[in-house]
Parts: sequence; structure tokens; C-alpha cells
Amino acid sequence: MSNTTIAERPPSTAVPTLENFVGGGWRAAHAQRAIDDRNPATGELIGRVPLCGSADVDDAVAAARAALPGWRATSPVVRARALFRLREVLEAHREELAQLVTRDMGKTFDDAFAEVGRGIESVEAAIAMPHLLKGENLEGVARGVDVELVRQPVGVVAAITPFNFPAMIPLWFLPFAIGAGNTFVLKPSEQDPLASQRMMELIAEIEEIPAGVVNLVHGAHDAVNALLDHPGVDAISFVGSAATARYIHRRAAENGKRAQALGGAKNSMVIMPDADPRLFVRGVLGSAFGAAGQRCLAGSVAVLVGSEREQDATRDAIVTAARELRTGDGADPATDVCPLVSPASRERLEREIEQALSEGAELVLDGRRDGGPGGAELAPTVIDRAPEDSRVLREELFGPVLALVRVPDLQAAIEWSNHSRYGNSAILFTSSGEAAREFRYQIEAGMVGVNIGVAAPVAWFPFAGWKSSIDGDLHANGRDAVEFYTRKKVVTERWS
Repeated sequence: MSNTTIAERPPSTAVPTLENFVGGGWRAAHAQRAIDDRNPATGELIGRVPLCGSADVDDAVAAARAALPGWRATSPVVRARALFRLREVLEAHREELAQLVTRDMGKTFDDAFAEVGRGIESVEAAIAMPHLLKGENLEGVARGVDVELVRQPVGVVAAITPFNFPAMIPLWFLPFAIGAGNTFVLKPSEQDPLASQRMMELIAEIEEIPAGVVNLVHGAHDAVNALLDHPGVDAISFVGSAATARYIHRRAAENGKRAQALGGAKNSMVIMPDADPRLFVRGVLGSAFGAAGQRCLAGSVAVLVGSEREQDATRDAIVTAARELRTGDGADPATDVCPLVSPASRERLEREIEQALSEGAELVLDGRRDGGPGGAELAPTVIDRAPEDSRVLREELFGPVLALVRVPDLQAAIEWSNHSRYGNSAILFTSSGEAAREFRYQIEAGMVGVNIGVAAPVAWFPFAGWKSSIDGDLHANGRDAVEFYTRKKVVTERWS
């Protein structure tokens, strides 16, 4: 869903329509329709995004295809030096990019600044590509016969990225892809593309990255489908909802493309009776309500362990602290909880809250309000005693809505969490090493935190969701990124 309305392209005196970045330069889109891009905190119109289709995708893919032979032939060491330069440029503009994220997506500046830092971290990890690309060999497998495995680039890679991390997630993919010798086409979210747009402007100034190696095309469904169907695209990287991830992976496979499709989540935070309140209150609030809950690592279910008295005490500690959080414009340093990405998102979440209440759930903290100046604000909301099969317990809502579940012991908490069809992340708050070991051994999630609210791995490790949180075998970042963006070639040789 977009936070915008579709209309014909405005006259030149209106807010400018964004252009595509193709072959090292800016190019007006062929698309005749565009959508409004608004600041979710204020409602200010800050840009118009063209709804590109196959013609614009053709241009971007053609530019990437033309640049591929030369970039592939470039030494991995030289490509790594280009990433060094990219890292320097991004670091120099980190504050500016964070401000763009705040203005366009809505999150607080501190959160946005950290996001850009995480993206830079991925560039730093990819700089090791000359080492990561090294192959294997076995000498003398038979008389005079040697075998060598080498890694070669996949080709043209397209990345389709979501609104919630408009700077970081493009940087999950771009540096690893081009560091491995591929060329790249980015299709950012149509809801907040300004950070990606600015990064392309910065890349255009980096002489070490030739024209056509990195390209950007705007749009929504039509652009996505054009990339999935385009014969010149060899691989697709995606982050978004579970349903869309499944669609991306299936359609890419049907078209003979490699795909990594990271999907949704419903992450549990298990709170033991022995947990340190200073740790679990801060961790739960940051996880559930940071970025207004618009993270695939957001903890959206708190599993309260122990007797009813202990459960109530844990609930009360969370609710008391959540009530003090301030909701407002992410540009305001006093804001704790930013707006949602659009008024439509707020309205959708209010319907989800009403649905849970109609099923018999108890609303212990009501964050519904008038929406603020931009119509997108929803304050922290806490729901207790929802039915077992309620959507608020089992489906990703992507907002500042925390559901509470009550169980008697750790084993019951693990079983409840493992019943989820998702497996992105799971968190345990405890003072017991024994409990932590049992939890990390049994829990069915790819990213596990102990006394940490958001178990986001550093870029040298994969973003390792399980089950319906990913379609495909290879994740973003770490060695998985090298595996995804390269193909193995095994050469067997005999010389007399």
C-alpha cells in the first residue's frame, strides 16, 4: 500500500517528480502517472514518485547489462577500493541521509542515524570481498589432473526494498552485489525513496564506480513485475511482507532467476520472573515501539512467564513505562515513538485493534488518537488476553501494538513461540544461564537475543530468518551474500 494518491504527472511548477538514475545519469521516467510522497509527521508534500513500468525497467537493465562485462573484468581489489570510497562518502553524508529518512519515512533522527550506520556497516563488510571471493583447489585428484573451484558474478542483480529501512536495506544488497562483480538495479519503496535517490547522487560522484554499475528505477507493482519478468535480470533481492516474498520467490523461479526474498515476522519476547526489570522494560519498549513497530525484528508479542502475580507485575512495569513514551514528529528530539509511514497504516492498525477487542481481548493501554498533523500517529498500545488464534497474536501488524501472552514456565513459552509460522527473531529476558541455554537450543528462530530487545546481527553475519520469514536459502549480509551474488564454477584440468 502507498501513502499516496495516484494522479497524472504535475506541471513543472509543482513539486518535482523524481527521475530514474540510469547509466550514470538522471533520466525522466516514461511513466505518465506519479504518486505523492508526503512527510508522515506533517503531511507536507515533498516529492512525486513516477509509477514506472517495463519501458523504464528496460532502460535500467540495459544500462546494467552494458556495464557488466567491464565491471566483471575489473580486479576484485579495485572493486573493493571503490567500496572504500563509497564508505567514505556515505559516512561524510550520514547526518544528511538520516535527516532524509526522518523526513520521508518518519522515524526519529537517532533511529535514522543508527540505520544509516548499519548500512555503512554492510559496505565495510563487503570491502573484504577479495578475501571472500577466494575459491578452492585440490591438486592431483588423478594423474596430472587438478580441480579448482572459482566464484564468478551472477550478472545483473535487482533489489526491491521496503519503506521501513529506506537507507539500510538498499545497502544490505548494493555493496555485496557490486563487490562481487555484478551490476545493480534498485527499485526502492515508492513510499519513501528520497534516501535512495540521494545515495545515487553520491554514487554518481564516485569515479571508481563506472556508469551503469548502479542504477535506480522508481515505481510500484508494475516496476516489480517488470524486473521479475525481465530476461536481462539474473537475480532478485527482496525484503517485504511474507505474502509478497512468497510471490517474488515463486515468480522469479518461474522465470529462471535466483531469488532471496525476506518476508514478515511475529517475534516473541519471553520475560522470565527473574528478568532484570531495567533490562526487560527498556528492551521491550525499544523493540515493540521503536520506529513505531515498523521493523521485521520488532518484538510484537511479550510472553509473560510465571504465576499470575508475577505476570501482572511484568505487565504493569511495561505498561507504566510505555505510557510515558512521547509520540510525535521524528524530527523532534523529544519524540520516542514516530508516526507510522502513512495515515492508511494508522487506519489499518486501528481496525486490527478493534478486531482484537471484538474477540474478547483486553485493552490495557490505548494509543488511538487523532493522528497528529500528518494523520499517521498511533501511540503505544498494549493488548492482553487475546484469543489464541487472534491476528494480534499470530500475524505481523507492523505498528506500535504489543500483545501479551501468559504462560506458566519457560517450556510453555518456547512451545507457544515455536507454534508461529514465522521464525525471524526470538528474545529471552532472564538472569538464568540455564534458561538462556535451553531457550537458544530449542527456539525456532534464526536470530536470537538474550537480554537484548532487537537481535539485529552485525553485517558480518547473515540476517537469518527461518520458516515463513524467508523464501529461498540464502539471507542478506555475511557469507550468505557472497554465496547469493556469485556462482560456483568447477574447473577440472589435465596438462601433459
